[in-house]
Amino acid sequence: MADGMTARETRPPDAPARYRLRIPGPAEVPERVRQAAARTVLNHRGPEFRAQLAYAEAGVRPILGTANRVMFFAASGSGMMEAALVNVVAPDAALLVVVQGQFGERFEAISRALGARVDRLDVPWGESVDPQAIADRIRHISYTAVVLVHNESSTGVVSDLAAIGAVLRDSPALLVVDTVSGLGGVEMRQDEWGIDVVVAASQKALMCPPGLGLASLSAKAWEVVNRSDRMPRFYWDFRRALSSAEKSETPFTPPVSLVGGLCEALAMIAEEGLPQVLDRHRRLSAMLRAGGQAMGLGVFPRAPMLSSTVTVFSVPEQLEGGQIVRAMYDRHRTVIAGARNRLSGRVIRIGTMGAIDEATILTDLAQLEDVLRHLGWPVAPGAGLVAATTCGID
Repeated sequence: MADGMTARETRPPDAPARYRLRIPGPAEVPERVRQAAARTVLNHRGPEFRAQLAYAEAGVRPILGTANRVMFFAASGSGMMEAALVNVVAPDAALLVVVQGQFGERFEAISRALGARVDRLDVPWGESVDPQAIADRIRHISYTAVVLVHNESSTGVVSDLAAIGAVLRDSPALLVVDTVSGLGGVEMRQDEWGIDVVVAASQKALMCPPGLGLASLSAKAWEVVNRSDRMPRFYWDFRRALSSAEKSETPFTPPVSLVGGLCEALAMIAEEGLPQVLDRHRRLSAMLRAGGQAMGLGVFPRAPMLSSTVTVFSVPEQLEGGQIVRAMYDRHRTVIAGARNRLSGRVIRIGTMGAIDEATILTDLAQLEDVLRHLGWPVAPGAGLVAATTCGID
């Protein structure tokens, strides 16, 4: 090896001892899922993999709240956001993009890159979009689609998709939604709420490693997607993906091992029961918010619908978010998130998604108390733990 280094010496380091992944995704992957993803790699055109893909589709449908076909791609969440748009946008199409956080901004950037005419509906970060504001916009302009984020992980706000879907149900405009950080931890009822295109990915509340994306479309959306005047598309072509899905296949090589992991994750969700999974996410996120507030942190979002999969705390003026993030890692090897946007330094974000339990949250709070005290912030010993365990969650 160069410079006399051995192969072992050139390998990058693994996660350190005591490493805890507590960011808003990727989430920690349960051992059952990791073992499933490590099984023999299957022929992606063989009967064994077709059976796995069919199982995955059947398991995802109730989590999406849909009877639609579900299509799978080798992709990140951002890839699926682009896939959603490239299939519905025609050259110079008009889109109304709701921007209430970092991922709304990403949807806008993708829309502009595709050449769409973008009207931006700005919502103050930490607040939720008013469905009436969308109704007012579509009254005057004919949009191809209204585009927004279900669970905005940069702010901890959940959009009221039921109300927004009701506004758009009798409109020609499609409702295009990213639920990457919501699906599996925040309720989704695609068919009932009138969501036309919904996209998600594997690495958050679905408890899998990153790399597997999915999409589901309404009949209204398919009428648009099947038109010949849409944007040029090949890898992301939903028409091609649907044709393959009808044979329990994908048009191109999928992340076979991740599909195996997803099957195991879906089995875990089914064993616990989807209502119980959603309730657990609500309960644990409420515990974390109560504990953080008891230690002097503010809850950043002001919206009526708060995320169950990510808790966003405002940082006191005397502190800086990056300090807390670094100290959590330096002192405990726990990885939480700050912000890489206009909220930089002002917030910290902790994931409450996937295979977590009360012990996870209480550990977060105990470590957060230690860090805050270390940084000179006055915290009554045990205040967060007491508040979390006595917060009277329904």
